[in-house]
Amino acid sequence: MLSAPPLTQEKPSGTTKYKTSPSVRHGAQDTGPIVMTTRTEDGGFSTTEGTLHVSKPFRSRSTKKLRAMITFEPRKTHFDTTNETSGTNEFRGFFTLFWMSLFLFTVQTYVSSVEANGYALSFAFATMFSRHAVTLALSDLLLVSTTILCVPFAKAISKGWIDYYWTGAILQHAFQTCVLLITVTWTFHRQWPWVQSGFLTLHSLVMIMKMYSYISVNGYLQSISRRSIGVLAELNSATARVGGLEQALRDAMSKRAQAQATADTPVTDVTSTPMEMSTPDTEGVLMKSYTDAKTAAALRQRLAAVSSSLDENTKSERGAVNGNGRGTDGVEIAHVLSYHPDEHVAGLAKEFLDLDSELVSTGPEQVRWPDNVTYRNLAVYQLIPTLVYELEYPRTDRIRPMYIFEKTVAFMGSFALLYTVAECFIIPLTPTPDQSFFRSLLDLALPFMIAFLLLFYIIFECICNAFAELSYFADRLFYEDWWNSTSWEEFSRKWNKPVHSFLLRHVYASTRASYGLSRTTAMFVTFFLSAMAHELVMAIVTKKIRMYLFLMQLVQIPLILVSRAPVIQRNKLMGNVVFWLGLYAGFPLLCVAYVAY
Repeated sequence: MLSAPPLTQEKPSGTTKYKTSPSVRHGAQDTGPIVMTTRTEDGGFSTTEGTLHVSKPFRSRSTKKLRAMITFEPRKTHFDTTNETSGTNEFRGFFTLFWMSLFLFTVQTYVSSVEANGYALSFAFATMFSRHAVTLALSDLLLVSTTILCVPFAKAISKGWIDYYWTGAILQHAFQTCVLLITVTWTFHRQWPWVQSGFLTLHSLVMIMKMYSYISVNGYLQSISRRSIGVLAELNSATARVGGLEQALRDAMSKRAQAQATADTPVTDVTSTPMEMSTPDTEGVLMKSYTDAKTAAALRQRLAAVSSSLDENTKSERGAVNGNGRGTDGVEIAHVLSYHPDEHVAGLAKEFLDLDSELVSTGPEQVRWPDNVTYRNLAVYQLIPTLVYELEYPRTDRIRPMYIFEKTVAFMGSFALLYTVAECFIIPLTPTPDQSFFRSLLDLALPFMIAFLLLFYIIFECICNAFAELSYFADRLFYEDWWNSTSWEEFSRKWNKPVHSFLLRHVYASTRASYGLSRTTAMFVTFFLSAMAHELVMAIVTKKIRMYLFLMQLVQIPLILVSRAPVIQRNKLMGNVVFWLGLYAGFPLLCVAYVAY
């Protein structure tokens, strides 16, 4: 689970300075430097790269809030040149050495090719994957354009025209299944090579995951909105049983005053000048106490209006889902009633506040559902490199042109290296059934590993960071230190954070919360779904159904259980060696299995 780093206040007055405490991950403390930032008035953090806004983690007491399992905060990737921690890492020289060695290796390959063939590269591979480029681009544009249908669907959910549980969920799955089937059928119809087919299939899976997260989060908030309206109605009835709203407000404010007096906090007398006192309660929620008769009267009028509107909305499902009559007035009244001496009344008020807080983002914009259901919001979400939808993300306040230029140059250079490795060392060594199985593995192990590292760098360091910069997205932890993994469980959790976050929230956590599955069963379901998606891509790319990759992924489950044994966990070096041996053997093994057999 991701969590925001604790912040410790350095200066009590004036411009507030905060320092980020070293994070502790997997039992090892990060020894990187403490990064100093300045806290702005709107709750952001001012740095040399711009102002960062944090989405604070929150877990509901009264609901199974799956959104709390994934939190967003300003972070940078390990290989980002602007990452202060990585810039002081004692192994940073090996990163430079890697690129210099790879560059010299590529130059040597070009020189040898010129001497032997008269040219550096034949570009036969480029001719193959550039075939039907215009058709592929138009197909991908149509695929992305279909996501716009999510907005009217989410609007229908927010207005109560469609119940997400379970009519909306069934429609959602049916539509996404159609998108996937049409995409797969189109790739077979066009008879595209494996590069084009693989790209369109993978991008269709990405779009499906984005659509699923967008609709499911909005559908979940529909249920939360309905529950909050029901709780507000119960709160209205409960106040009537304890003497009416006026008496309930007086009792609540009296209890609040007693609590303040006990804590030696100055309390304004009921007959004094109106004053609003704000004090954090034990749960860390800012509670407001209104201690004068005039404010109490205003609150009575507000709750009466809320109750009247609520009665009307109860008759109209559409209005209830929209949350009419349950705005800031109801929240303010619930804040006061949360101090009521009657446990039932106070409990209902706190439950309402708890539910209502889920409908509002914790960032500076305070986005409230369903105000987020707009075409602009969807467009921004599509541009942000994440597969998990939130009402609001941590943002930067500017785009750095030189940063975009740096990532573009890095992308082009890395792609040139990747192309060289593929054309010179992978395609010529494509195995055939009559070749030695073990010799094929030996020939392809190193080229495939280099290709994997380059492809990883291109996707998660260049492309994701560039899109994050263009979309003002501040949380750029697209991967963690997967190269230090001691088990396949750790690798699957670290190497692809966007997909891992999606599976964690929408598959693992969802199945546990909805169906009461155990951790092991939920993990099996998650791995099974992931394995099926991977096998689908391999079937489309190779035009074969062999289930090799599917079985290899499922085999990871017992290996993960074995790796949790204390005797194995104590030997981190051996675990890391076994991990790298598996990774080295896995890529050529899959290539030989699917191509030759």
